[in-house]
Amino acid sequence: MSVGSPRLLKLKEKAKALPRKPGCYLMKSSQDKVLYVGKAKDLKARVSSYFQNSVKSPKTEILVGHIREFDFLLTDTEAEALVLENNLIKKYAPKYNIMMRDDKSYPYVTVDFNEPFPRLQYQRKVKRGLGKKVFGPFVHGTNISDVLRILIKSFQLRDCTLREFRSRKEPCLLYQIKQCSAPCVGKISETDYEEDLRLATNFFEDKGKESLKVLEERMQDLANREEFEHAAMIRDNLEVLQHFMDFAHQENAEMMGEAKNIDIVSYNVGDIEVDLAIYLIRNGLLLGHKNFHFPVIDCSEEIESEVINFIFQYYSSGGESLPDIITTEFSRENKKLFQDALKSLGSIKVIKPKTKDLDLSSLMKLTHDQAREHQRVRITNEDSVYVGLNKLKDLLGMKERPVVLECYDIAIFQGSSPTAAQIVFRDGKPEKKSYRNYHLTERDEGNNDFAMMEEVLERRLEHGELPDVFIVDGGKGQLSSFRKVLEEAGLDIPICAIAKAKAKGEFNDEVIQRSEERLFIPNRANPYLLAKNKSLFRIITQMRDEAHRFSRRLHHKAEKKRTFSSWVDQVEGVGPKMKKNILKNIRLSPTDLSRLEAEEISKELEVSLKIAKNILKVLRPN
Repeated sequence: MSVGSPRLLKLKEKAKALPRKPGCYLMKSSQDKVLYVGKAKDLKARVSSYFQNSVKSPKTEILVGHIREFDFLLTDTEAEALVLENNLIKKYAPKYNIMMRDDKSYPYVTVDFNEPFPRLQYQRKVKRGLGKKVFGPFVHGTNISDVLRILIKSFQLRDCTLREFRSRKEPCLLYQIKQCSAPCVGKISETDYEEDLRLATNFFEDKGKESLKVLEERMQDLANREEFEHAAMIRDNLEVLQHFMDFAHQENAEMMGEAKNIDIVSYNVGDIEVDLAIYLIRNGLLLGHKNFHFPVIDCSEEIESEVINFIFQYYSSGGESLPDIITTEFSRENKKLFQDALKSLGSIKVIKPKTKDLDLSSLMKLTHDQAREHQRVRITNEDSVYVGLNKLKDLLGMKERPVVLECYDIAIFQGSSPTAAQIVFRDGKPEKKSYRNYHLTERDEGNNDFAMMEEVLERRLEHGELPDVFIVDGGKGQLSSFRKVLEEAGLDIPICAIAKAKAKGEFNDEVIQRSEERLFIPNRANPYLLAKNKSLFRIITQMRDEAHRFSRRLHHKAEKKRTFSSWVDQVEGVGPKMKKNILKNIRLSPTDLSRLEAEEISKELEVSLKIAKNILKVLRPN
């Protein structure tokens, strides 16, 4: 891209007018879409560097080729810019920013004190807020789901949803079997319930001994009253709770000193990717680790700066418990930047691996080894999504690695209730918020996949925000239909199609049939066998399978509605509002409904006896 082009000269002149102050900048496309969000200590110097005639990374060269405009926001400090950058990335999800991808999540226990008679909840992703308390994370070995179930039963806590709690008029079965104190109907005071909840949460705050003693007293009291079955249940539960306390709250003070909640952060830069590892220590116990990775080529800034951006995304996402201390090997300048930015999240100290009071150098080495080995194993086994996406880039002759892929599938049976699914993957992972489904037009000729695929794509193009690659389930025919619509719309977006083909092979001197997944690519004589690249195979087949599942689910729902609607429309006295209510309550097939009496139908569908008799006239015409 020539820096002498009128477009870049105009942007270069605008960049020269920027202030030499910290802040964030937003690079935009011709459609005013945010392509990239960056932070800078000196906005003028940083933004101007994009439009200088100097060597840039391949990613930056491609980004500059798409920039048509930029905007900026001033901040007082570089740390404030880092916080603002993180918020803008969450808001706009720019294509050229490295997005946080979590390799695993640990379970938590939460209590929302904003609810009446709060309950204990098991959650993988937690949302913090005023009046909410979060315990955890808990790892394999704590059996936290079993512990939670036991605590709820042992202290007779509410386990129903807020909606169920507010609508209940009589105690449920759990009250009858002494596993709930029925706060929903006032069988327990708020003060007594709060005490039971406190005793239950003691187990997550290293105060479980008091609660164990209370349970032992209750067990003894039940035994004295000869309620042996209930007493035996508490006895068995005590063993599980004692094991949980021994495992989850063991002390490791010799290694940790007074600091009990620590994260150790390290990263490894490979030829293809940067890998990050975080070791989590909570209550003095090494719980486990988290791993992240992103391509080296995606780094627009120096790698340590990108790592800080990435790690800050992780801590500000709100999905994990925050540590008291973070140990890193960042440079002095970057450590200070990171420390200042973390002030927006709370009181968290950033320290070196070895200080006067704490020596974590051996754990830092372990964390770095984890990052390096995790990368080596993944690349060796082609488990990295970037290996597959780079292969797709080469197959389609693209200049840059595709980020957003869209896959389509049609579901239809004998020409009725045709539906289509749009599945979206970003960086090789499902982006379920972008999934879409389409109810298609029924055609006189019945099954016409090509015409329906054209209808889907024409409707899709109306919404803009197009992907980097379109993928269609089918062979050359579906590929041709897609290409035709794209060409008519004047769009040059890469497209491919996935289809199975049976191939012969030999095993123990026997000829067998096996299915091969093939990728059809325009202007390529032979399809590409996906088995040649495990990473690409996983991405494409997972998208196809997701599209199958999604489109068939919608199709079955549409068919069910169509089948039921056909006879409900014939019932005398049923208007649009009543029809909607009947369809909502239907759980039985027309045949099963016809076997019921009018009184049973009235109760089942929540209609009057008169309407129930009219329904029987339709379902039992003879």
